[in-house]
Amino acid sequence: MRILLVEDDGKIASFIVKGFKAEGFAVDHAADGEDGLHLALTEPYDAAIIDLMLPKLDGLSLIEQMRREKIKTPVIILSARGSVDDRVRGLHTGGDDYLTKPFAFSELLARVQALIRRSSDVTEPTKLMVADVTINLITREVVRAGKTIELQPLEFSLLEYLMRNAGRVVSKTMIMEHVWDYYFDPQTNVVESRIYKLREKIDKGFSTKLIHTVRGVGYVLKNKSA
Repeated sequence: MRILLVEDDGKIASFIVKGFKAEGFAVDHAADGEDGLHLALTEPYDAAIIDLMLPKLDGLSLIEQMRREKIKTPVIILSARGSVDDRVRGLHTGGDDYLTKPFAFSELLARVQALIRRSSDVTEPTKLMVADVTINLITREVVRAGKTIELQPLEFSLLEYLMRNAGRVVSKTMIMEHVWDYYFDPQTNVVESRIYKLREKIDKGFSTKLIHTVRGVGYVLKNKSA
């Protein structure tokens, strides 16, 4: 799952980014409305969190332009202004929810998950299946051959990425960019370490192995017997 955050307050942005990454989300952050609009128009997101008081382009104008360009990404508005008129104006502009500052991260997370759940009926499937592995993108439940498998948030994101690219080899750099949201040549064993741990949970104890290493290239999730 990928989130767009448009927030000019560095402390609040860091708090939100850290929280969502800990839950297994990838997060793109823009510190002003113009950069936020550019990302919203050029990248696919499962949800957007947009502050109202932004430099260069305010939040309401940003949302208006998104809707004018037929961008249907669900939007949660963040604002220190919590009057009924402010809320109504935000929702009429094209926001899907409105959260007043200060807020608890648990509430923001729950609201984002609810928006994604409501919009997923028309934007993308809520489940992925490869061979005998099924993952639920909303409840984050993982099942293989009828057995429920407990994954950490980053392990779930890694499995989701491999399943979305089933049968296709993905490099370590691609994994770092899409799962960890890092943009550098990974001279580290973090990917190998996570792949190893994921294999221990997904493949160990099953006769058919699904996660395969393509030496010098990357990794692929596929059923070799198929």
